[in-house]
Amino acid sequence: TEEPQRKKFLVKISGGNYTEFEPGRMRFHRRDFSLEILNTSRDDGRLYEYSVSKGADEEVCQIQLEVLEPVAHPSIRILRRDRSNGSCSLSLRCSSERGDLVSYSWAARDNGTGGICSGRGALLNLSFSVRGAAFGCLCTASNAVSSRHAAFHSSQCGPD
Repeated sequence: TEEPQRKKFLVKISGGNYTEFEPGRMRFHRRDFSLEILNTSRDDGRLYEYSVSKGADEEVCQIQLEVLEPVAHPSIRILRRDRSNGSCSLSLRCSSERGDLVSYSWAARDNGTGGICSGRGALLNLSFSVRGAAFGCLCTASNAVSSRHAAFHSSQCGPD
């Protein structure tokens, strides 16, 4: 025989009254029937269920809550630098030390650099003429709960 499944109630509503079973951790909002988890932790990421009973009928809905760590401020590292014949070739890596499910994208810091800074992923390869080059690239590290930026300037290729 199988072990019986156990459920832990957070809120129980009966008639017009409700009882919160963890009032310091959860807050029930009667106006829209939402449940707020206070001071969310990774342990809160699990399957939740709500059910509404009316007579002999019961409606059940399950919600999987995923708790994500926000993205930390990213940094840009030069992996490769080649400067010759008045041009500069760089390979840049953007990385964030913390955060879950982080994605990276690159864009121009201002609108005047065209597509040289455009890209998806942590790596960006640049090749440009050093003469008159003054532009910036912005790396964005993001996930579903946060977004942070780091900047790179073309002058970091090195002195003339």
